[in-house]
Amino acid sequence: MSDLPVALLKERPEDFVVEEIPAYAPSGAGGHVYVRFTKTDRTTLDAVRMIARALSCDPRAAGFAGMKDRRAVTTQTMSLEVPRGIDPVDLVRRAQALSLEGITVHEAALHGNKLKPGHLAGNRFAIVLRNVAADRVAEVTGVLARVGAEGVPNAFGAQRFGASGDNAKRALAWLRGQERPPRDPRIQRLLWSSLQSEVYNAVLARRVGDGSWTTALEGDLLKVRASGGLFVCADVQTDRARAASGEVSATGPIIGARMRWPSGEPEAIERSVASTVLGDDFDLGKTRSLGEGSRRALRLWVEGLRWEVGEPSNRNPVGNASTCIRVYFVLPKGAYATTVLGAAATIQEPSEAGPAREEAGDAQDPANGQREDET
Repeated sequence: MSDLPVALLKERPEDFVVEEIPAYAPSGAGGHVYVRFTKTDRTTLDAVRMIARALSCDPRAAGFAGMKDRRAVTTQTMSLEVPRGIDPVDLVRRAQALSLEGITVHEAALHGNKLKPGHLAGNRFAIVLRNVAADRVAEVTGVLARVGAEGVPNAFGAQRFGASGDNAKRALAWLRGQERPPRDPRIQRLLWSSLQSEVYNAVLARRVGDGSWTTALEGDLLKVRASGGLFVCADVQTDRARAASGEVSATGPIIGARMRWPSGEPEAIERSVASTVLGDDFDLGKTRSLGEGSRRALRLWVEGLRWEVGEPSNRNPVGNASTCIRVYFVLPKGAYATTVLGAAATIQEPSEAGPAREEAGDAQDPANGQREDET
């Protein structure tokens, strides 16, 4: 059991504020309307449906870059396909004037293409951690300071694996022919992403265990922090210095039929882990329609991390003096706020007795409660 201080997350929606950082601005012309909105205590899917239906657009043709948590105040962008026979400019005006319960529309503009998953630069967070024991606040802020300076292991959170934690197991069962696959291709992709995440997390755990997650091994595929470019580690001394400075990071596998493998020791680790998780005879060719695979940095750097400590009170459930900590930071797409916060505290939610499984900034998905990662 963790000996970290306990903190309560999402006691109220405004304790968890997320702002999606767009990858680009709408061009002002085209057959899709980009709508920037803030929702409170609603899932992304619910908000998208409400906005689409209020404007007489097809919700199935709507797009969004990433799903956001329900119990939160979140700002994001969606796209609507302009229906045939409808004046695009008039649809923009109606979207700008839209008023719905729990949803505030900030702006609307035309663009040439549908907004797709991953079309975002990152997310900006303002999160309140409540009921932190007053005598342990310094522990939490001390770890946050270290995280801001050194980063954290870039793990997928528990919510990646579904409400029951068995999405990876379900994916493996149907991919190995032991069960029928889900009918919905989107659910198939979400279950497969859970299995990919399980392989990645296991590789990351191995690298954390041997201390190599922050450095470079010969044969590693290194990702440049600024550009996202990949290259093979051949000059270990030089690349270790670059890794120490945060310029580059070793990567782990988002496994797929066409994923690029490292070489040397990193490849041996990844193939060993993949064999353990998937089985020796697993055919990656069967997953080709689910995605080609990619690489994910092992180290997560947190931008602009700062915090404010509130005044102590006596609201701790066990009667001890407690306080709240408001934490601010920015993460790149695909990263998890709970990964950052979980390094400093054992995160709980009002309805839970154990660690939180909700994700910072991700919303409920039909695949057994899974939330779609913003990649």
